[in-house]
Amino acid sequence: MAKLCVPDHTGHKEHGSKPMASSVKDMLAAANSAVPRIQPADLRDRMSKGDVVVVDVRDAPELATGGKIKGAVHVPRGMLEFRADPESPYHNPALSKEKTAVLYCASGGRSALAGKTLQELGYKSVYNAGAFKDLAEAGLETEPA
Repeated sequence: MAKLCVPDHTGHKEHGSKPMASSVKDMLAAANSAVPRIQPADLRDRMSKGDVVVVDVRDAPELATGGKIKGAVHVPRGMLEFRADPESPYHNPALSKEKTAVLYCASGGRSALAGKTLQELGYKSVYNAGAFKDLAEAGLETEPA
């Protein structure tokens, strides 16, 4: 039998023992506290060592207008779980739980949420690089989508 989700004394809905977020603000706060930020210089260093997969979670039209970080794998946020799960027929082999994953989007919000999702899927080393524009302005090389 399914458990009933009811608000607790703080107004948060609980399902079993895990509180559920009641707004996107709550979801972003949880994601930002769970997924550490990485600075552009640190990302550049990690990329030069080849021990990281950089993931662009923006939608295709966003990439078409501005490109992406050179070498980044494009996985729209809506397909992340399918591309990240090795059991899925849609799995992207570039995504591996053994590699560090660094995600970015247009502002840092979707990449934070996506990073938390990867953690929930068992990815151990996940970082949020924030906004594409900030990465490009910091000198990370870009390429057409």
